[in-house]
Order: sequence, then structure tokens, then C-alpha cells
Amino acid sequence: MAQTGDSSPPPYFNISPDAALTEMDEPVSTGDFAGLAARCVQGRDDLQTWGHQEEGGKTLRLFSTWEITKYLIPVAQAHFRRVLRANPDLPQGRSETEGGAKWFSLDEVLALRAHFAAEGSRSKEYLPYRPKGLPAKITAVANFKGGVGKTSTAAHLAMSAALDGYRVLIIDLDSQGSMTSIFGGKIADEWETVFPLIARDYALGLQAENRRRVERGDTPLPLDDVLDTALNKTAQDLIRKTHWPNIDLIGAQLNLYWAEFQIPVWRTKLRGWKLWEALSGALERDGVLNEYDVVILDTPPALGYLTINGLAAADILLVPLGASFLEFDSTGRFFDMLHSTFHSIEEGENLAARALGRPETRFEWDAVRAVITRYDGAQQAELAALMQGYLGRTLSPWRQDYTALVGQAGEQVNGIYEADYRDFNRDTYARGRRTFDETYAGFKRLLLGSWRRDELAGATSRPVRRQEAV
Repeated sequence: MAQTGDSSPPPYFNISPDAALTEMDEPVSTGDFAGLAARCVQGRDDLQTWGHQEEGGKTLRLFSTWEITKYLIPVAQAHFRRVLRANPDLPQGRSETEGGAKWFSLDEVLALRAHFAAEGSRSKEYLPYRPKGLPAKITAVANFKGGVGKTSTAAHLAMSAALDGYRVLIIDLDSQGSMTSIFGGKIADEWETVFPLIARDYALGLQAENRRRVERGDTPLPLDDVLDTALNKTAQDLIRKTHWPNIDLIGAQLNLYWAEFQIPVWRTKLRGWKLWEALSGALERDGVLNEYDVVILDTPPALGYLTINGLAAADILLVPLGASFLEFDSTGRFFDMLHSTFHSIEEGENLAARALGRPETRFEWDAVRAVITRYDGAQQAELAALMQGYLGRTLSPWRQDYTALVGQAGEQVNGIYEADYRDFNRDTYARGRRTFDETYAGFKRLLLGSWRRDELAGATSRPVRRQEAV
């Protein structure tokens, strides 16, 4: 019987040790990692220049009349053009060819949206729902398994919300700084990350403890130079503009990981310090939640102290995962660890609270949703349906398909919404962005629903749900 297929032996048979030795380099020392890191930095900087201006600043592409009227402002193209002709003081766009399509910057789109909101039909939603007097909603995107599309999901939610007209603040809590790179951030050291905000929260707690110690006649605890410097830092000192006019950034870089070692040291020295409230306390203290509509937190792929801060600050938690057994299993363990971590905090805090007759601590989120990413309907539909059966409403029914548009955007250090549809055909572009549009639509329902619930409850400030009397 004739053999079918390749009859040659597998490539791992008959490897000569002497031949393998000739392929070996010299042993790698600790110092060699510095050279590898430097070459990666150079390569990253070179790759990051794609989509940047000559002077090095990343720039956002323009938006066509077709794109604006289809995705951004709900008017017919003919009416859009009539309004521009009737209002020459409005942005008129620019054409690349004589009589060609008009293209507008996002700043111009936002100005046009404001005009239609003021002068257009009251039956259309030109501006997104945003109740007055209520603070921004904070959304954390988290999972301790890497490679699940966490940063990509967070970045595209931020871009979607910005295109929808919201003012967005991104806070990168991951020392890898991938989110920071997507938005062109240049972070020199840990003092330009959230680290000083967490350090300041501890320093304020230490000052309060020292006042009590002085009243008791005890020796105050020392306040070192790091803490003294942090006391003079605010969130506004750290927020940077991005190439998106309505997206700002608090970035991250490698030294931010120092916080994972420093936070438990501070907690040991000051047992009464609520380390999990450091970030949320800083945002509220500095009035950040009144300056933005949506705050997006990109967390590290681990349940460390920075992730705990992000989760404790969040109103909405999104958990990306792939439609695979291993990612489903890992996500289940992530939820189990969330329970263990926050239940442990509650138990520890409430033991003392009950003894002293104080309000008890209870963590609560407006909504938690898992989102399937990198979805291949031809291969993963059955497993996704099984996952839906187990997770129920917690698993969003919308899947983020992996398309050519997703791949190309990632290669160019851009988001889907930064891709120029002229690099594809319109159908490919529409399919590629629709998967993220659907994810944003699901997120927006959570956002509006949680705001509306607060509004009906008569809230005038950020709801205090984490310390409640029982």
C-alpha cells in the first residue's frame, strides 16, 4: 500500500550534538539582558513612529463625511452638507482632490456635533446621555491571564467613548505600558505614573496617625523623602494629553512595578491604611471624576496591589477572555481569587468595625461582564455557547471577532478606530469595526443604566457603596 503524506522522519530525530554545538552562542550573562533591552527599546521607538508626525508626536487621522454621518452624527449626508453650506462659520473640512470628499479632524467633528445638538432635531441623540451633577463612571478591564485582549479591549472602549462624545481618562496600571504606547505616551519614571498618588494616600494616612500619636504622647512615625515628595503631587500633575482631543492619559512604565513591593511595606508600617482605597481616594480628592465622563483602568495580568486598587475603584468590571477551555478555566480562577481577596478584606475590616460600632465595609460593583475576544465563529461557536450557559448574563452575548482589520491595526500600533478605511474596502472596514461597536454598545448600556440608577436614587456625588452600616 502506498504511503500518503510526507514520509520523511520528524525534524527532531537524528540531531547531531556536535552540529547543535556549532549553533550555540556564548552563555548569556546578566549584563547581556541590558543590551537586549536596549535593542528592544530602539525597535519599539522605531515601530512606534508609524502613525507619528515628523517631530515625533502621534497624530489622529481625519474622518470623512461618509464616516461622520454613518458612525458619529446621526444625519443624512445631504443634510449634513446643507448645514455646512448654510453655516460657513462651522468647520468645512478639507478635500484631498478638487471636488473630492471632505475630511474633518475629531476636534471639528466634536464642534459639529455640538452645533447639531444645539440647533438640530430634538428627537435625535447628538450628544450622549450624561446626567448632570454625577461623577464619572470608572471601568476596570481585568483578568490575570495574559493575551486575552485586555489592553486592546480597554483601548477600544476608550476610543469608542471618545468618538461618542464623552471625555475619557485612561489610567494605565500595567508596568508593561502597552496602553501608554497605543496612545503615544512618553513616561520618564514612576513619578509620572499613579505611584505618587498611592504614595500620597499613604503619606496622608501616616500624617493622620502621627497626629493621634502626638496626642497620646507617642513618638511620630518618620516621613521620608519619597512620601514628602508625593504629598505635593496631584492627579492633574500626572495627566497628559493624547493625540485624541477628548482622551487624556496617566501612563505607566517599568518602574511602576516598584509599587507592588512598596505597598505591602507601607501596609506593614501602618496597619490602619486602607491600601485598596488609595487610587479611588486620590481621584475623588483631586476632583478628577468631575472633569471626565468615563475613566478606563487597564490593569496588569496579575491580581497584585495595583490591580486591587483598580478593582476597588471601579464601578464596572469587564473581564476579557478567549473562547478556549484554558481561558475559561483561568477566568473561573480569577473570579475565585476576586472573591477570596475582597472577602478577606471585608472580614478583616469588619471584625474591628463591629467591635467599635462603626459602619462595615462591603464592596459592590454596578456591573460585571465577561467579554469573549479574538472570536472565530467557525471554530469556537459551540464552546462559546457552553460558556454562555455557565456564565449566563455575566458573559456578554457579543463576541469580538478577529478580522484582518484587527490584525493590521495591531501591527501599526493603532486601534481599530484609528485605521483609515481607505486601506481596506468599506465592507471589510465595516465588519472590522462592528465587532468593537457591538462591544461598546454593550458597555454603554451598562454605563447609562448605572448612571440612570444613581440619578433616580437622587445621588449628587459618587455613591458611597463600600462602607455601609448594617
